[in-house]
Formats: sequence, C-alpha cells, structure tokens
Amino acid sequence: MSKRKQSEGCRPMLRRTFLFLTGIALARVLADYFAIAKNRDTFLTLGAQLWQKSLAFLSSIQSNQTPQPLPSNPIVKSAKTNQPLPSNPIVKSPENYPATQPSQPQIIRRSAKQAKPVQVRIKTVAGASFYLTTIDLADPENYITIGLANNADFANTSKVTRGDEPFENMVSRYRAAVVANGTFFGKDDQKSVLGNMVAAGKFLKYSRWENYGTTLGIKAGNQLEMVTARTEGKPDWSQHWFSLTCGPRLVKGGKVWLSPLSEGFKDAGVLGVGSRTAIGFPASRDKLFLVTFLDSLSLEAEANVMRAIGCFEAMNLDGGASVGLAHQGQILLPPGRNLTNVLVVYDRENPAPAQLKQSWERFQKGSRPTPDKSVFFD
Repeated sequence: MSKRKQSEGCRPMLRRTFLFLTGIALARVLADYFAIAKNRDTFLTLGAQLWQKSLAFLSSIQSNQTPQPLPSNPIVKSAKTNQPLPSNPIVKSPENYPATQPSQPQIIRRSAKQAKPVQVRIKTVAGASFYLTTIDLADPENYITIGLANNADFANTSKVTRGDEPFENMVSRYRAAVVANGTFFGKDDQKSVLGNMVAAGKFLKYSRWENYGTTLGIKAGNQLEMVTARTEGKPDWSQHWFSLTCGPRLVKGGKVWLSPLSEGFKDAGVLGVGSRTAIGFPASRDKLFLVTFLDSLSLEAEANVMRAIGCFEAMNLDGGASVGLAHQGQILLPPGRNLTNVLVVYDRENPAPAQLKQSWERFQKGSRPTPDKSVFFD
C-alpha cells in the first residue's frame, strides 16, 4: 500500500479520536459547571427564556403578527340589576378625555393630608356602564392586597388546593373598603390560580416557569409596572410588594393593545363577548382604576373604555360568572359562583390590618419576597 493511501486511511481514525477526546473533555467541563447549583439555575432560566421567546414567535406567526380577530366592538346590555351605592353620586362621564402622555415609573409618596375614602362611582363611557373604583396610591391609608378562599396562606396550585369560597364570606371576613374578583382559576377540582402571585410582600404562588398573560406589579415607593411576559420578558416578582397576573393586556403605552393568543389565551370565554373586570393606571402612575362592567362586551370594547377613562396601561381580569364587587360591606354585584381569590382594598374608613401596614414598611426598608422552597415545588 502506498504511503499516500496509508495517510488517507489514518485521517478518519485521527478525526474520530480527536472528536472522542474533545467530547470527554467537554463532558468533564459541563459536569464541573453543573455541579454548582447557581450554574444549574442560570442554565434553566436561560432555557425558559428561550422557550418563551420561541412560543411568542410561533404565536406571532400563527396570528400573522397582528392582533387576533375579535368581536367587532359589541356591547350587550346586561339584565343584571346593580345595587345603588351607599353614598357616592352617579357621575356622568365627560365626552372628551385628555390624551395620555408617556411617563417613567416614579416613587409615589404617601401624604398624610390626603387620607380620603376610596371612591366607587357609576359611569357610562362609549355606551358601556360600569363601576369605577379609584385607588389613590398617595393616600397613606390606602392599601391593596389579595384575599384567598378559606383564609388560605397560599394560592391554589396543581398540587395543593384550599378550594373556593362564597364571595359574601370573603366580604365579611376582610371588612374592606372594596372587595372584587381577582385572577382566573381552573375549573377542575384543584382550582389552580393563574400565574405567580405576591401579596403583602409574600409569595402566595410561585413557579419559575410562569410566562402566561400580563402582570400588574407594585414595587417599592408604590411604583407601578405592567409586564406581558411573552413579549417583554418575565417580571422580577421578587421586587413586587403586590403582584397579580391575568390578562389579556388591553392598553400599552396609552394605546389599545390586543394580542391575546400571543399571551397564551385561547378560551372562547375570554376571547368572545362576556361580563368583564379590568384594572389599569394613568400615565401619572399615582392611582389604580378598577373597572367592574355592568354590560357584557368584547375585549376591544373593554380596551377602548379603559383607554377612554385615562389608562396608560391596563389589563383584563377574571370575568364571566366570577365578576363580583362589594363596597363598604355592601355587595353591589354578586358573582355567579364561588371564588378562589379576590382583590381587597383598604382605606381610612375601612383600615388595613396592622400586619399589612407593617409588611409595607418592611418592604420600603429593603425586605423582599423569596419563594418558600418547602411550599413551592418548582
């Protein structure tokens, strides 16, 4: 055999040997890298981010990169009879609203001079009637938190559940200025709530894999943020004193923004016409608007109303049979089923529990929520 043929025959063997030794070296490097817990967590986090961006890309292809076809702005008048407000007048909405201007998150300082009761009023905008609850974040006595069914310490998950509870029981227990329905929950026996959840600076539900819907968060200094996970990246829940995930998003940067499929919403009850609740905040970011609709309407109509009342950011909350609202202990709209979670708002006339106020003070001084590994199996 010629030397040339011998040389050509050795080359494949040398390549295989080189690849084999390279593979062994790489395996040892990876073994050393993943032996460190922090490195494993970093790798899993990057993998999750890559996965959520892939889902968002596929959803955008499926939706042809435009908001999904939704019912064409219908509003269906409801046959429900709403209860009169205890003392607040019916306010007619003005025809024109000031244009919202972009703003950056800012620290909202509580002022002892402002302390006033949370306002709940009936309004009609663009043919839709609703209760408008205005929560002034500069008011030293205003606090918002999340109440759970059966006074549970943690929200329902796929592994642990405390079930649901009649709305009137929750209203009676929390003795708040306002109690309203919160986020979605499953229809199965577990009744798992949607997304991660933080209240009073404590995780009520947590999974590192959550990338669904839109999150409303309250950070230190009452700084508000609204984040849609699959298009903007997941929020940093550890920086939230209050955090609720729901959706779809309705308003972004002062403009109507609807792309429910890209957020992961496919349920006909969400995409169609139905009873709705929404929450948002203006460009000043100094207050929250909680809107409980008296009429059934589409996501587009809901978004237009939230934009019209001055929301710079807004998202949809649980709706349908879950829609419920109570003011100063009086139930204005009773839900058609038991609930697993509710929004709870306190004010001067209905003061927050001492432990809720204390948790706020600790958060301002640097305390931050961390998931309890003995509770959250992620």
